Amino acid sequence: MLTIQYYLCMQKISYDRYRFPPLIIQHAVWLYFWFPLSYRDVEVLLAERGIDVSYETVQRWALNFGQAYARKLRKTRGRADERWHLDEVFVSINGKRMYLWRAVDCEGEVLDILVQSRRNKNAALKLMRKLLKKQGFVPNAFVTDKLPSYGAALKDLGLSKYHDFGGRKNNRAENSHLPVRQRERLMQRFKSPGSAQQFLSTHAAVYNTFNVQRHLASRKTLRQFGSEAMDVWQTATIAT
Repeated sequence: MLTIQYYLCMQKISYDRYRFPPLIIQHAVWLYFWFPLSYRDVEVLLAERGIDVSYETVQRWALNFGQAYARKLRKTRGRADERWHLDEVFVSINGKRMYLWRAVDCEGEVLDILVQSRRNKNAALKLMRKLLKKQGFVPNAFVTDKLPSYGAALKDLGLSKYHDFGGRKNNRAENSHLPVRQRERLMQRFKSPGSAQQFLSTHAAVYNTFNVQRHLASRKTLRQFGSEAMDVWQTATIAT
């Protein structure tokens, strides 16, 4: 029997039976996930261009196409850097304390996000095992804060020698939470762990594609990177 994950990977993008052209759907989904906008904000932006669409429709597009786009975008990414930064942050979901575990490389590329109910060794192990399986290699360093759960998890995996922590070494991971915090406020908090995981996974794929270290690039290089990112987006969102 096919697993749910395999089935999702095999799904193709189809715009059949949708009243609006694919270009409008693609643009609306891009606006929602790349910029800190609500569904109603996207509705207003589309209306300014003469496109009469409700925010409920924008929401359906984001839910129906977001994950499919994200899967194809992730396939375009190259190998991650060999220094991984791991961090966890508290989030309130439907009145319940949850933890958002995040891993990024030293360039700020989001490697994975996992919403969990615990902040312990088992939760850290789950993130690390998922990371190692997904990336297919062991990094040169796992950079973390001083939470003991990381050290215990790495010890169980036999990777303690790769553990690096202390001081301000993990600022990269801590700063990566800022875009999510911004969206969390805009969305008036996440409604469920499942919806949070779905949104954050899609958001990470779009963020990785379009995020450019603006302060490190000239204007000419920035335009080139932006054009290349849009080409990747258009390729990932075409009907298949």
